[in-house]
Amino acid sequence: SDADTSPIAIAMAALANVATPLTAVRGSSFAGARVRSKAAAAAPTRRVVTTRAAAGETLVSVDKPLGVNLKASNKGISGGVEIASARGNAAKAGLKAGDYVVYTSSFFGDELWPADQLGFVRSAIQACPNQVDFVVVRDAKQAATIDVKRLPKRPAPPRFGKKLSAAQKERATHICVDCGYVYTLPTPFKEQGKDYKCPQCNAPRSRFANYDPETGKASGGAASNAPLITTAATVLGLAGMGYYLAQLL
Repeated sequence: SDADTSPIAIAMAALANVATPLTAVRGSSFAGARVRSKAAAAAPTRRVVTTRAAAGETLVSVDKPLGVNLKASNKGISGGVEIASARGNAAKAGLKAGDYVVYTSSFFGDELWPADQLGFVRSAIQACPNQVDFVVVRDAKQAATIDVKRLPKRPAPPRFGKKLSAAQKERATHICVDCGYVYTLPTPFKEQGKDYKCPQCNAPRSRFANYDPETGKASGGAASNAPLITTAATVLGLAGMGYYLAQLL
């Protein structure tokens, strides 16, 4: 019978032909060896920052309206901010008066920013469109060792996989099919403008689907298109790879 000349078949045959020589190269990354360029070797070591609370820190996520009052603090090396009082959602989430605030959510909720200035922190948490994350320290001795003015920014903790509260479940009507972010804001999703984007992955409004908080499943909208788009992209990618490799061989 005639050989299969489809783009996918060509891609698979080409990959089979080139895979063995690549894995056999001594000192290559395919053989499991560590390869470092001169530029990489000369580059300074970058400080690794975590999205989770470090030892002695407590991460508290608070829904809006927050119900929290802040005040300037002298607990840290360079001052900072602490919780003056917590009521409503803040109290339910676990914030307490006297908590020394190390980080809070940024203006867009995509980062954690050091809480070094009272006015700036107030503006950031007021502008943040989602629930606000607070990283606090409750031990006075540890707080006295922290210089918030010298702390780096941190990535915001991921929203995907977090357990929803009862209040959030009542508002959980849509989910981003790209990253799993569940929409739980007080403003109904249908009232969000066309320019609304997922606060976690920046996907457009069209990538949200209806969400059932009881089953954790998405339905309709972008959810029905996601598998088809993924399959089409995979086929096209393989076909393109096959054509490219066929030209090289």
